Amino acid sequence: MTKPLPIIIDTDPGQDDAVAILLALASPEFEVLGITAVAGNVPLALTEVNARKICELAGRPDISVYSGAIRPMVRTLVTAEEVHGKTGLDGPVLPEPQMPLQRQHAVDFIIETLMSRPAGTVTLCTLGPLTNIGLALVREPRIAGRVKQIVAMGGGYFEQGNVTPAAEFNIYVDPHAARLVFESGIPITLIPLDCTHLALTSAKRVEAFRAMPNRSGPATAAMLDFFERFDENKYGTDGGPLHDPCVIAWLLKPDLFSGRLVNVSIECESELTMGATVVDWWHVTRRPANATVIRSVDAAGFFDLLTERIAKLP
Repeated sequence: MTKPLPIIIDTDPGQDDAVAILLALASPEFEVLGITAVAGNVPLALTEVNARKICELAGRPDISVYSGAIRPMVRTLVTAEEVHGKTGLDGPVLPEPQMPLQRQHAVDFIIETLMSRPAGTVTLCTLGPLTNIGLALVREPRIAGRVKQIVAMGGGYFEQGNVTPAAEFNIYVDPHAARLVFESGIPITLIPLDCTHLALTSAKRVEAFRAMPNRSGPATAAMLDFFERFDENKYGTDGGPLHDPCVIAWLLKPDLFSGRLVNVSIECESELTMGATVVDWWHVTRRPANATVIRSVDAAGFFDLLTERIAKLP
């Protein structure tokens, strides 16, 4: 049997982050070394709690959760309570976590893990703003040569932005950290809105979670009921895009996705386009390729995988 892939999940839960964490914890293909919380969808004081709530929901209080950056590297924190609710996990009623928050700072944990494990073995799954990763690169630049890959949900090009006309939320919240990451030389797979807007939580798909006889399935349905209402009104669709689980699904079944190796540059100067991911899809610049940008997903196959795995949780 193939050894599990060691991963660190960097996240700002968020209902879709929560579903991504559930998918990872339900998948024996992964060794989850830790979960690092960052400020994003809601402030850090909530994301660090939400990450532990989801671990306990999945029956995995053994997972180590670390608290990270309380604000972006340069800009003022922007949050998204209008999407995720005041807790970030509005929808189901989840008990306050009993598992402890680790005393070590998330950035120190990321650096220590990458420097102590064999180079090229640890994958970073980033589901929120890239602040923790950017700070780790500033503090210990040598980690860039030790990461196996970063798989990141963020950005948009053909779909443009979802928080401004030009920018997707995760990149917009901390564009300076994102620029550091994309200029680091680390192999990156970027899963932008162009892909995730194809993975819609239709009523039929949500009902599949609600019908599960475990606790994780109905809790997932309750999260999606709340989360999708914002995007359904915004886009006029049956269901909303399920962004972050695409990161985990790409690692599990990359054949469900298609994309292209291109250059991605991050806009940090113009307030009009702050946080835009400028994707050189047609290779019209001489900038070297630095990311595989995923443009499409087999939505039916993606939701089949998601329901199959979450059904295995408590």
